[in-house]
Amino acid sequence: MEQNLRELFQVFSRRFGFLNKDCCQAGGHDISLVQSHILYEIEHQHYPSMQQVAETLGTDITTFSRQVQSLIKINLVTKAPDPKDRRISILSLTKEGKGVAENIDQQMNQYLDDVFSNMSQKEKEMVIHSVQLLNKNMQKTSKCCTTPLG
Repeated sequence: MEQNLRELFQVFSRRFGFLNKDCCQAGGHDISLVQSHILYEIEHQHYPSMQQVAETLGTDITTFSRQVQSLIKINLVTKAPDPKDRRISILSLTKEGKGVAENIDQQMNQYLDDVFSNMSQKEKEMVIHSVQLLNKNMQKTSKCCTTPLG
């Protein structure tokens, strides 16, 4: 029996909360999925530039800049000129931003622990390996949700 792959990923996206307006609440803030990804990348890259994070997330710089401004406005992110090239803006998390990012990490880890708690160790390893394999092969294609022509 052939599995409808699109349906499989549609359900996965809904269950993982990708369609929710806000992905989580942390530090008294409602954080969107995009903002959560931005906080994560700023935390995990060493003083990244605006362009670096936008490219990592595959977001155009204009949309990305608006999201960063919203995070600056609620005191989670700071933006400063690069001392070596003042045309480049460097991003960092504020103390509050670090706390929010840590809180989101804890929430996600608790959720994933709960999901994996219903699996055997072998099933868990199989899922992790499969997601790694899927990510690796998704990286090899230049197509992303494009409509086939014809």
